[in-house]
Amino acid sequence: MVDIQGNMPKNPQQMQSEQDAAVNTSLGKIKNKILVMSGKGGVGKTSTSVNLSIALASRGHRVGLMDVDLHGPDVPRMLGLHGMPEVNQNKKLAPVSYSENLTAISIESLTPNKDDAIIWRGPLKFSAIKQFIGDVDWGDLDFLIIDSPPGTGDEPLTVAQTITDARAIIVTTPQEVALADVRKSINFCKTVNMKIFGLIENMSGYTCPHCGEVIQLFGTGGGERTALQMGVQFLGKIPFDPRMVACGDSGTCYSEIHKDSQVTRAFNEVAEKMSALL
Repeated sequence: MVDIQGNMPKNPQQMQSEQDAAVNTSLGKIKNKILVMSGKGGVGKTSTSVNLSIALASRGHRVGLMDVDLHGPDVPRMLGLHGMPEVNQNKKLAPVSYSENLTAISIESLTPNKDDAIIWRGPLKFSAIKQFIGDVDWGDLDFLIIDSPPGTGDEPLTVAQTITDARAIIVTTPQEVALADVRKSINFCKTVNMKIFGLIENMSGYTCPHCGEVIQLFGTGGGERTALQMGVQFLGKIPFDPRMVACGDSGTCYSEIHKDSQVTRAFNEVAEKMSALL
């Protein structure tokens, strides 16, 4: 049987081969691939992905931000991105532009109703993530930051199997229940042979705006101790700041509005360590 243009339809093996070739071509133009992951939810993984991407882009690096948290995609909202990706002259999706050096792609940008639930099982997730790589025209990048959902399920596993030279940045908060889960993330990386670039301790201390006292809302030092025990580089502590919540809800960039804050300086220090990869 032929299609309406008189061409023979492609068989599944041919389609798979072409997709794999597109993925390899796209990845070949990206110098560093960083998977931002966490053992549990609520530790600030997406805000870390977003602010690290902005910090790297502000240093002149070409950065792509890929949101593979398919069930809870928040990247477009945090960046204040609107509209859907367009198909360019190469018949690929053009990622949505945030700035001259930063572009992003997310399932939310492809969903007409932003409140629709994505009810997918493993095979659909696997296919979507490969399309985010091979069917998106990322171009030449210094960094591709990949924001994944919490845990060690389909999404991080697909990234590990598809992007074999990806490195992981693991995000945690200082309390023990989060650290217990982060140790599982570290062991996940070791099991799938993914290099770990380092560990970030988020929400690490809150400075009272009235008296200046530092309050340890979730304990202190747990991330650094875990990194030392597990033989992982400790990238730094990101303080807790309620203004981060307000910026995320309003779709405004925290690090651009609060350039002199402790949080922005902490992200810039991590970005400096990442820049050494180049």
